Amino acid sequence: MNKTKLFCSILGLGMLSIGAAQTQTDSKNVEKLEEVVVTDSRFNLKRENSGKVITKITSKDLEKLQGQSVAEIIGRTVGVEVNGVRSNAGQNLNYFIRGGRNRQVLILVDGVQVTDPSQIANDYDLRLLNADQVESIEILKGASSTLYGTGAATAIINIKLKEASKKAFNLNLRSTLGTNQSSDENNYAIEDFRNSVSVNGSASKFNYLASFGQQFTDGLSAIESGTESDAFNSYNGNLKLGYTFSNTFKLNTYASFDRFKADFDDSFGMMDADNRSISKQYRIGVSPEFKYNKGSITINAAYNDVEREIESGFPSMFNAQSIIIDAFNRYNFSDTFYTVLGVNFQDNTMESFSIPFGASDFSQAIDPEVAQFTITDPYANVVYVSDFGLNVNAGLRLNNHSEYGSHLVYSLNPSYKVDLDFGYIKGLASYSTAFITPSLFQLFEPTFGNVDLQPEENQTIEVGAELSIRDNATFSIVYFNRNEDNFIDFIDTGGFVFQYQNIDQSFTASGLEFVAQAKLTDGLDINVNATYTSLDEDLNLRIPELKVNARLDYSLNEKTQLGLAYQFNDDREDLVFNNITFANNVVTLESYGLLDFYISHRIINNKMTIFANVTNIFNEDYQELFGFATRGRGVNLGFNINL
Repeated sequence: MNKTKLFCSILGLGMLSIGAAQTQTDSKNVEKLEEVVVTDSRFNLKRENSGKVITKITSKDLEKLQGQSVAEIIGRTVGVEVNGVRSNAGQNLNYFIRGGRNRQVLILVDGVQVTDPSQIANDYDLRLLNADQVESIEILKGASSTLYGTGAATAIINIKLKEASKKAFNLNLRSTLGTNQSSDENNYAIEDFRNSVSVNGSASKFNYLASFGQQFTDGLSAIESGTESDAFNSYNGNLKLGYTFSNTFKLNTYASFDRFKADFDDSFGMMDADNRSISKQYRIGVSPEFKYNKGSITINAAYNDVEREIESGFPSMFNAQSIIIDAFNRYNFSDTFYTVLGVNFQDNTMESFSIPFGASDFSQAIDPEVAQFTITDPYANVVYVSDFGLNVNAGLRLNNHSEYGSHLVYSLNPSYKVDLDFGYIKGLASYSTAFITPSLFQLFEPTFGNVDLQPEENQTIEVGAELSIRDNATFSIVYFNRNEDNFIDFIDTGGFVFQYQNIDQSFTASGLEFVAQAKLTDGLDINVNATYTSLDEDLNLRIPELKVNARLDYSLNEKTQLGLAYQFNDDREDLVFNNITFANNVVTLESYGLLDFYISHRIINNKMTIFANVTNIFNEDYQELFGFATRGRGVNLGFNINL
């Protein structure tokens, strides 16, 4: 069966469950709170009134995914491939969405952009984030630069952290122990330890939350042929304080620190090595909100400081600071027009140190007086929700970059909803543009940097439909086509001299994303998604043409949950450096499928939950990156206590 037929078969299988869902709807009147989404408009809009198909991972969903990392959870959603998530715990992560890479995927934490100006792609490292701190996740695909600025070219991943409990004092403890080995090892030793603790509560007008998390993982080498394991050790802390001064004004503040140490091997010679990557991040922020009749003014201000160190045969150190201030006014015109007017300011600075050839001490390689830029973007967005089914979301943003001047991006996203006896059907379309700024590393690194780089530009078209059956089932299919200009690549300019340069041609990524969610019977839910991606050759590195996720969740009773999840990843192409020819060879990574099992049970008056995961049940041997190790069958056990 070819891949197109397989995708169509998956789509048809999902649609066949409409009958089962319809039968369940007729036999039982289910009351459910209407799902709302935020990321595409910054308003709490009903999902049916959104012109986008947004993936929302709720707190209830996260309860069924205990013991998994944020990257693993996100990698199960439609249209998203997080490469490296099944390898050694310290493996670098790559986010592939609609043919885009890390620099085209913007991550928000509590609505605030988080980036690392010291990284090549200016991206946020999800290894820093503890899943136990997360309340919910929204994933919005497509260009969203009008609301969120540079980098929001293929997707927004909006991660909402947990809020304080309404009780005066609440204590949450979670601990997980698990195995960690490759598929050809039979020693199932406990090598993965994850622990977190959180205290939070509210008293009158004051609320607080303090959390701490820790992970230590060992037992698996970074490279496939390695004989020595490479450990990963991380810990983080988070403090949130809020005070409500009146019905119209409240203030939230936060501070956090994140740190990890990751051992890694020699990826050029594919040999064991005593290399280590150390990353430290410190964030502080403040978010006042003033409400007035039909509107509100919000200011999100954050300062981020990152320190990274590479201990290897080529040691280096990086320091970066960023300031982000996003001030916006939301106004609601009689639940028909929703408007956002705002201005976003960013200041990014970095420096690096290396040891020159023949020297023994570090010297500055990138000067922070040079490696610095600011962005000041005014923007406007309007949402129209009619009483006859038409909804329109449109926006404009003027990027004012200290290196590149002004650049306008815009979006238009109409949709039309028809109410039916059993639910609704919605058609949607969108056209959006995006602007991706080169990173400070790409611009100013003394060996590979290029100050003449121009920003990448994207244009994305989406057409799709969504069918909802009385909250018991949702089906959606979206076609996307993304055109990319001024693509930045790492080019051999001759004589083994490499430099970042813009490619003087356009690239295209297109495909289909299908999602089916249904309540088959009382207590049995199914969730299936499939992504078909067609890419120009220069964009297809490690991106599967076809990816499928399926999950069955069953409530055995009020206290016991069972889950069975399957993922299929198609063949992918990777590049391998040839030490003889000094060129990259193209290799094909074979397709693979993984089956996982989950069980949880609430005990002690529902205040304690015990859970277990069995991953890669059939001990599949596969590769995410050529030459690097991946995890075989794994088992973890854990508990969660909420007092």
